[in-house]
This record gives sequence, structure tokens and C-alpha cells, in this order.
Amino acid sequence: MSATTEEKQYRLDSLKWLVIAMLVAGAVYGNYYFSAESLLYRVLALLVVALGAGFLAVQTRKGEGFVTLLRGAYTESRRVVWPTRQERNQTTLMVVAVVLVMSLVLWGLDTLFGWLASIVIG
Repeated sequence: MSATTEEKQYRLDSLKWLVIAMLVAGAVYGNYYFSAESLLYRVLALLVVALGAGFLAVQTRKGEGFVTLLRGAYTESRRVVWPTRQERNQTTLMVVAVVLVMSLVLWGLDTLFGWLASIVIG
């Protein structure tokens, strides 16, 4: 048995990124140039350009890597064990309590050092 692996060829990646940069620059300039037009039309045009640039970016090696990263992140997020409502509420209350205690300690230290400084300075 012979196992052959086909590696995907990414051709003209630099040209694709140049086209993407030109699309983004054209969208920014177009948004400025057509500033008198309705905001809805400008947003729709920007969305169309963004979708086109995104589609073109996915065709590159770095874009494919980014999509793979997003898929992996989604898979990992599905594995997360989320806390129950009770655990969430208890943790939140503990954080609030620690923040309040630390703020009182810092206020006390600030007051003490201010008082000591006023005694030394006169």
C-alpha cells in the first residue's frame, strides 16, 4: 500500500493579500467619499466588501490556519464544564466580599499614611 498525501497549494498568497488590502482601503475611502449617502447603504456596502475580503483571506495559508484555529477553539469551548447557577452566585459573592474588604484595607492604609505624612511634614 502506498499512502499519498496531497498538500494544499497556496498560490499567489501575497497577491491575494494585496487585493484584500486594496479592498479594505477602497471601502474606507468609499465610506468617506459617499458620506452624504444613507448610513444603511454604506453599512451594506462595507459588509459586502468585508465578506468578499474575508472569503479571499480564507483562501490563503494564514487564513486557512485562522479557520483551523477557530474550529479548534469552538471544539474546546464545547468541552468546558460550566458552573451551575449556585456555584456562579457563590463565586460572585465571594469576589464582591474580597473586593470590599481589600478596598477598606487600602482606604485605611491610605488614611494612616496620609496622617503620618501630615505629622512629619507639619
